Amino acid sequence: MKRIIPHITIENCKEAIEYYAEVLNGEIGHTQLADGIEMFKGHEGKYIHAELHFPNGFAIYFNDVFGNEPIYGNNIEIGLEFESDEEIKQVYDAISKEGVVKMELQQTFWNATYGKVQDKYGVTWELNYRK
Repeated sequence: MKRIIPHITIENCKEAIEYYAEVLNGEIGHTQLADGIEMFKGHEGKYIHAELHFPNGFAIYFNDVFGNEPIYGNNIEIGLEFESDEEIKQVYDAISKEGVVKMELQQTFWNATYGKVQDKYGVTWELNYRK
């Protein structure tokens, strides 16, 4: 495994990440708006992905709310960045065995294998292997 990344879903993501960048002395990295992506039609102007980077290599990922409002405390997920398709599939299969699949493991428009699974303890894991 390459790294573990906290992922926060939050209303007004643009405003929130600017606030956290200032308060935590971070630097806003890659951001991507929902604009022009069919599966996010109707959510134009919202971030589907935003990164806040820190000098030590640590990062926090953010995105806007799409659909149901998050319940505070349930709006944080843990992202795992993998080194191979085999590794991500092994972890996906193990967690989903007794968990709930939120998004099937699949190829994405950002050139990665990605899936989302809530484990049997209620923790949601974002699994990503960038090609």
